[in-house]
Amino acid sequence: MSIGNLPEDGNSPEDDRPSIGRALQQARISMGLTVDEVSSSTRVRTPIVRGIEQDDFSRCGGDVYARGHIRVLARAVGLDPESLIAQFDAEHGGRPAPTAPAPLFEAERIRPEPRRPNWTAAMVAAIVAVVGFVGFTLFRGGDGDGSSVAGDTASPKPSASAPTNTAAPSKPATPHKPDPSDSAIAGVPADKVTVKLTAEGGQSWISAQDHNGRLIEEGVLREGDSKTFSDSRRIDLVLGNAGAIKLFVNGKEVKNVGTSGAVQRLSYTKGDPEAG
Repeated sequence: MSIGNLPEDGNSPEDDRPSIGRALQQARISMGLTVDEVSSSTRVRTPIVRGIEQDDFSRCGGDVYARGHIRVLARAVGLDPESLIAQFDAEHGGRPAPTAPAPLFEAERIRPEPRRPNWTAAMVAAIVAVVGFVGFTLFRGGDGDGSSVAGDTASPKPSASAPTNTAAPSKPATPHKPDPSDSAIAGVPADKVTVKLTAEGGQSWISAQDHNGRLIEEGVLREGDSKTFSDSRRIDLVLGNAGAIKLFVNGKEVKNVGTSGAVQRLSYTKGDPEAG
Protein backbone atom coordinates (compact mmCIF):
# COMPACT_ATOMS: atom_id res chain seq x y z
CA MET A 1 0.00 0.00 0.00
CA SER A 2 1.38 3.42 -1.00
CA ILE A 3 0.94 6.65 0.93
CA GLY A 4 0.07 9.82 -1.02
CA ASN A 5 1.94 10.21 -4.33
CA LEU A 6 5.12 8.44 -3.20
CA PRO A 7 6.25 5.45 -5.22
CA GLU A 8 5.67 1.99 -3.79
CA ASP A 9 9.30 1.76 -2.69
CA GLY A 10 8.85 4.91 -0.48
CA ASN A 11 11.53 7.07 -2.20
CA SER A 12 10.78 10.66 -3.36
CA PRO A 13 11.81 11.95 -6.81
CA GLU A 14 14.48 14.16 -5.16
CA ASP A 15 16.32 11.04 -4.03
CA ASP A 16 16.90 10.07 -7.64
CA ARG A 17 18.46 13.40 -8.71
CA PRO A 18 22.25 13.52 -9.04
CA SER A 19 24.37 15.37 -6.52
CA ILE A 20 25.42 18.95 -7.17
CA GLY A 21 28.94 17.96 -8.17
CA ARG A 22 27.73 15.09 -10.36
CA ALA A 23 25.23 17.37 -12.14
CA LEU A 24 27.90 20.01 -12.85
CA GLN A 25 30.35 17.39 -14.09
CA GLN A 26 27.82 15.73 -16.42
CA ALA A 27 26.77 19.10 -17.84
CA ARG A 28 30.40 20.08 -18.46
CA ILE A 29 31.17 16.80 -20.20
CA SER A 30 28.03 17.05 -22.33
CA MET A 31 29.19 20.51 -23.50
CA GLY A 32 32.61 19.14 -24.36
CA LEU A 33 34.47 21.38 -21.87
CA THR A 34 37.47 20.47 -19.76
CA VAL A 35 37.99 21.46 -16.14
CA ASP A 36 40.72 23.92 -17.15
CA GLU A 37 38.42 25.57 -19.72
CA VAL A 38 35.66 26.00 -17.13
CA SER A 39 38.20 27.36 -14.63
CA SER A 40 39.50 29.85 -17.19
CA SER A 41 36.03 31.11 -18.16
CA THR A 42 34.71 31.36 -14.60
CA ARG A 43 37.97 32.45 -12.86
CA VAL A 44 37.36 29.69 -10.29
CA ARG A 45 40.61 27.90 -9.55
CA THR A 46 40.99 24.40 -11.00
CA PRO A 47 41.32 22.62 -7.60
CA ILE A 48 38.06 24.19 -6.44
CA VAL A 49 36.26 23.11 -9.66
CA ARG A 50 37.51 19.54 -9.23
CA GLY A 51 36.54 19.52 -5.55
CA ILE A 52 32.99 20.79 -6.26
CA GLU A 53 32.52 18.13 -8.94
CA GLN A 54 33.47 15.60 -6.24
CA ASP A 55 30.94 17.29 -3.85
CA ASP A 56 33.84 18.52 -1.75
CA PHE A 57 33.13 22.13 -0.81
CA SER A 58 35.88 22.47 1.81
CA ARG A 59 38.13 24.42 -0.58
CA CYS A 60 35.47 27.12 -1.14
CA GLY A 61 36.15 28.84 2.18
CA GLY A 62 32.62 28.65 3.54
CA ASP A 63 29.01 28.21 2.50
CA VAL A 64 28.70 31.75 1.16
CA TYR A 65 31.60 31.26 -1.24
CA ALA A 66 30.37 27.76 -2.11
CA ARG A 67 27.01 29.18 -3.23
CA GLY A 68 28.81 31.75 -5.40
CA HIS A 69 30.99 29.09 -7.03
CA ILE A 70 28.00 26.85 -7.69
CA ARG A 71 26.14 29.75 -9.33
CA VAL A 72 29.08 30.64 -11.60
CA LEU A 73 29.81 27.02 -12.61
CA ALA A 74 26.12 26.26 -13.26
CA ARG A 75 25.83 29.19 -15.64
CA ALA A 76 29.03 28.15 -17.41
CA VAL A 77 27.71 24.65 -18.18
CA GLY A 78 24.08 25.67 -18.92
CA LEU A 79 22.36 24.56 -15.69
CA ASP A 80 19.85 26.45 -13.53
CA PRO A 81 21.91 27.87 -10.65
CA GLU A 82 18.94 28.49 -8.34
CA SER A 83 17.88 24.84 -8.21
CA LEU A 84 21.45 23.76 -7.43
CA ILE A 85 21.77 26.40 -4.71
CA ALA A 86 18.44 25.31 -3.21
CA GLN A 87 19.73 21.71 -3.22
CA PHE A 88 22.95 22.89 -1.53
CA ASP A 89 20.96 24.74 1.17
CA ALA A 90 18.80 21.69 1.78
CA GLU A 91 21.87 19.48 2.19
CA HIS A 92 23.81 21.97 4.34
CA GLY A 93 21.19 23.27 6.75
CA GLY A 94 19.82 26.17 4.66
CA ARG A 95 20.79 29.85 4.57
CA PRO A 96 21.34 31.60 7.88
CA ALA A 97 18.49 33.96 8.70
CA PRO A 98 19.56 37.61 8.46
CA THR A 99 19.73 39.42 11.78
CA ALA A 100 17.55 42.50 11.91
CA PRO A 101 19.28 45.61 13.18
CA ALA A 102 18.38 46.56 16.70
CA PRO A 103 15.99 49.55 16.79
CA LEU A 104 17.65 50.80 19.95
CA PHE A 105 21.00 51.02 18.17
CA GLU A 106 19.50 53.03 15.32
CA ALA A 107 17.82 55.38 17.74
CA GLU A 108 21.04 55.91 19.66
CA ARG A 109 23.00 56.42 16.47
CA ILE A 110 20.78 59.15 15.05
CA ARG A 111 20.19 60.86 18.38
CA PRO A 112 22.03 64.20 18.30
CA GLU A 113 24.75 64.48 20.90
CA PRO A 114 24.26 67.44 23.25
CA ARG A 115 26.61 70.30 22.61
CA ARG A 116 29.12 70.96 25.32
CA PRO A 117 30.52 74.37 26.21
CA ASN A 118 33.71 75.13 24.32
CA TRP A 119 35.87 75.90 27.35
CA THR A 120 39.04 75.97 25.26
CA ALA A 121 37.79 78.81 23.08
CA ALA A 122 36.57 80.70 26.13
CA MET A 123 39.95 80.39 27.85
CA VAL A 124 41.79 81.54 24.72
CA ALA A 125 39.51 84.57 24.43
CA ALA A 126 40.08 85.44 28.09
CA ILE A 127 43.86 85.17 27.74
CA VAL A 128 43.83 87.38 24.64
CA ALA A 129 41.73 89.98 26.48
CA VAL A 130 44.10 90.01 29.48
CA VAL A 131 47.21 90.29 27.30
CA GLY A 132 45.63 93.11 25.30
CA PHE A 133 44.67 95.00 28.48
CA VAL A 134 48.17 94.62 29.97
CA GLY A 135 49.78 95.73 26.71
CA PHE A 136 47.48 98.77 26.49
CA THR A 137 48.21 99.68 30.13
CA LEU A 138 51.97 99.45 29.58
CA PHE A 139 51.72 101.48 26.39
CA ARG A 140 49.75 104.25 28.08
CA GLY A 141 52.13 104.27 31.04
CA GLY A 142 49.83 102.79 33.71
CA ASP A 143 48.77 105.52 36.17
CA GLY A 144 49.96 108.39 33.96
CA ASP A 145 53.50 108.76 35.38
CA GLY A 146 56.07 108.75 32.59
CA SER A 147 53.57 109.14 29.76
CA SER A 148 54.81 111.02 26.74
CA VAL A 149 53.11 114.26 25.77
CA ALA A 150 51.17 113.84 22.53
CA GLY A 151 51.94 116.06 19.59
CA ASP A 152 55.66 116.60 20.19
CA THR A 153 56.65 114.31 17.33
CA ALA A 154 54.35 116.10 14.90
CA SER A 155 56.39 119.34 14.81
CA PRO A 156 59.49 118.89 12.62
CA LYS A 157 61.36 121.81 14.25
CA PRO A 158 61.52 123.15 17.83
CA SER A 159 59.16 125.99 18.60
CA ALA A 160 61.32 127.93 21.05
CA SER A 161 60.40 131.28 19.41
CA ALA A 162 56.61 130.71 19.58
CA PRO A 163 55.99 132.67 22.83
CA THR A 164 57.39 135.89 21.24
CA ASN A 165 54.49 136.03 18.72
CA THR A 166 51.78 136.70 21.33
CA ALA A 167 52.11 140.50 21.23
CA ALA A 168 50.04 142.45 18.67
CA PRO A 169 52.03 144.16 15.87
CA SER A 170 50.70 147.64 16.82
CA LYS A 171 52.07 147.47 20.37
CA PRO A 172 55.62 148.67 21.05
CA ALA A 173 58.24 146.11 21.86
CA THR A 174 58.65 145.31 25.52
CA PRO A 175 61.84 146.94 26.73
CA HIS A 176 62.71 144.03 29.04
CA LYS A 177 62.10 140.33 28.31
CA PRO A 178 62.18 137.65 31.02
CA ASP A 179 64.84 135.01 30.88
CA PRO A 180 63.57 132.10 28.68
CA SER A 181 64.71 129.54 31.20
CA ASP A 182 62.83 131.24 34.05
CA SER A 183 59.59 131.51 32.06
CA ALA A 184 59.90 127.90 30.90
CA ILE A 185 60.36 126.68 34.45
CA ALA A 186 57.27 128.58 35.50
CA GLY A 187 55.23 126.89 32.74
CA VAL A 188 55.90 123.24 33.72
CA PRO A 189 54.12 121.44 36.58
CA ALA A 190 55.98 121.88 39.85
CA ASP A 191 54.95 118.47 41.20
CA LYS A 192 56.50 116.50 38.32
CA VAL A 193 59.79 116.14 36.51
CA THR A 194 59.44 117.00 32.82
CA VAL A 195 62.07 116.19 30.18
CA LYS A 196 62.01 117.31 26.55
CA LEU A 197 64.40 115.93 23.92
CA THR A 198 64.91 117.45 20.47
CA ALA A 199 67.24 115.98 17.84
CA GLU A 200 68.89 119.06 16.26
CA GLY A 201 72.32 117.86 15.10
CA GLY A 202 71.26 114.54 13.61
CA GLN A 203 69.32 111.51 14.72
CA SER A 204 69.93 109.84 18.08
CA TRP A 205 68.94 106.67 19.86
CA ILE A 206 67.08 107.39 23.12
CA SER A 207 65.71 105.43 26.07
CA ALA A 208 63.60 106.82 28.94
CA GLN A 209 62.43 105.11 32.16
CA ASP A 210 60.28 106.31 35.07
CA HIS A 211 61.17 106.09 38.77
CA ASN A 212 59.87 102.50 38.90
CA GLY A 213 62.26 101.44 36.16
CA ARG A 214 59.41 101.06 33.69
CA LEU A 215 60.33 101.79 30.08
CA ILE A 216 58.58 104.92 28.76
CA GLU A 217 60.19 105.25 25.33
CA GLU A 218 62.92 103.53 23.37
CA GLY A 219 63.95 104.00 19.77
CA VAL A 220 65.50 106.37 17.24
CA LEU A 221 64.71 110.08 17.48
CA ARG A 222 65.07 111.45 13.96
CA GLU A 223 66.54 114.86 13.27
CA GLY A 224 63.97 117.59 13.85
CA ASP A 225 61.69 115.39 16.02
CA SER A 226 60.94 115.95 19.72
CA LYS A 227 59.82 113.80 22.62
CA THR A 228 58.56 114.96 26.03
CA PHE A 229 58.27 112.73 29.11
CA SER A 230 57.06 113.38 32.66
CA ASP A 231 57.04 111.48 35.93
CA SER A 232 56.08 112.21 39.52
CA ARG A 233 59.61 111.58 40.87
CA ARG A 234 62.45 110.80 38.45
CA ILE A 235 63.27 110.13 34.80
CA ASP A 236 66.35 108.15 33.75
CA LEU A 237 67.73 108.77 30.24
CA VAL A 238 70.15 106.97 27.95
CA LEU A 239 71.19 109.08 24.93
CA GLY A 240 73.14 107.75 21.98
CA ASN A 241 74.90 110.46 19.93
CA ALA A 242 74.27 112.80 22.85
CA GLY A 243 75.82 115.76 21.02
CA ALA A 244 72.85 115.85 18.64
CA ILE A 245 70.29 116.25 21.45
CA LYS A 246 68.93 119.54 22.78
CA LEU A 247 67.70 118.82 26.31
CA PHE A 248 65.19 120.72 28.47
CA VAL A 249 64.56 119.56 32.04
CA ASN A 250 61.66 121.10 33.95
CA GLY A 251 61.55 123.85 31.32
CA LYS A 252 65.26 124.74 31.59
CA GLU A 253 67.81 123.95 28.89
CA VAL A 254 70.68 121.69 29.95
CA LYS A 255 73.96 122.74 28.35
CA ASN A 256 76.70 120.38 27.22
CA VAL A 257 74.61 117.23 27.16
CA GLY A 258 77.43 115.32 25.46
CA THR A 259 79.62 115.07 22.41
CA SER A 260 78.67 113.68 19.01
CA GLY A 261 78.66 109.90 18.96
CA ALA A 262 78.91 109.65 22.76
CA VAL A 263 76.48 107.71 24.95
CA GLN A 264 75.21 109.54 28.05
CA ARG A 265 73.27 108.18 31.01
CA LEU A 266 71.37 110.95 32.83
CA SER A 267 68.87 111.08 35.69
CA TYR A 268 66.65 114.06 36.64
CA THR A 269 64.17 114.83 39.42
CA LYS A 270 61.83 117.77 40.17
CA GLY A 271 63.15 121.31 40.39
CA ASP A 272 66.13 123.03 38.81
CA PRO A 273 68.25 120.43 36.91
CA GLU A 274 71.48 122.29 37.64
CA ALA A 275 70.74 122.54 41.34
CA GLY A 276 69.89 118.81 41.44
